Amino acid sequence: MKTLLGKKIGMTQIFTDAGEVIPVTVIEAGPVEVTQIKTVETDGYDAVQIGFEDAKPQRINKPLTGHFKKAGVAVKKHLAEFAPEDGESYELGQVLNVTAFEEGKKLDITGISKGKGTQGNIKRHGHHRGPMTHGSKHKRLAGALAAGTYPSRVFKGNAGPGRMGRETVTVQNVVLVKVIEERNLLLVKGAVPGKRGGLLRIRYAVKGQGK
Repeated sequence: MKTLLGKKIGMTQIFTDAGEVIPVTVIEAGPVEVTQIKTVETDGYDAVQIGFEDAKPQRINKPLTGHFKKAGVAVKKHLAEFAPEDGESYELGQVLNVTAFEEGKKLDITGISKGKGTQGNIKRHGHHRGPMTHGSKHKRLAGALAAGTYPSRVFKGNAGPGRMGRETVTVQNVVLVKVIEERNLLLVKGAVPGKRGGLLRIRYAVKGQGK
C-alpha cells in the first residue's frame, strides 16, 4: 500500500495521440521522507510514518523537533501513516517520490472538500423549492419536518440547513494518466476533493485495480 502526500495544483486538459481530450487534475506529490517505522513490538502495530513539505523550525514544538531529529530529516508540516506490505524494506530518512506509481494504474485520493459554510436545505441536500407564486411563503424553506401528534418532535439526522463541506472525502479508482518525475507531478483523470493547494493523500486503489 504505497502512499504519498501531495497538494492539489489545479485542473487542465491533455491530449492523447489519437486527439482525445482528457480532463486532468495536476498534483504535486512528494517527495516525502520516512520519519518513523512502527512495529508490533514497539508500537503494537506495523506502520510507516512519512512527512511532507518542509516547515519553519520555529513553528514546530520541541517534542516533534526531537522526533524529526531522531529520524535525521528536516521538520515537516504534514505527517501520515500507512500500513506497508513489507516494513523492513523502509529506512528512516528514506525519500519516496512519484516513481512509486505507474501510469495507467488506479488510485484512491483523499482530501478535505471545499467548505461552503452554513447553507440551506436546497443547496445542501438538493431539496425541491416550494411554489413561487400565489402568495407562497415557502419558496426555499424546509417545510414540515415531523407530524404534530406523533412523534411530536424532529428525528435526529433529518436533512435540513447546516454546515456544508469541509469533510474528508475519498475518490476511488482515479486513473493515473501521466507521471512527470522531474517535477514530482501526477496527472490524474477527473477531479479530486479540495481547493487549490489542499493536502491530498494518494495511494493505489484498494478496489477495482484489475478492472
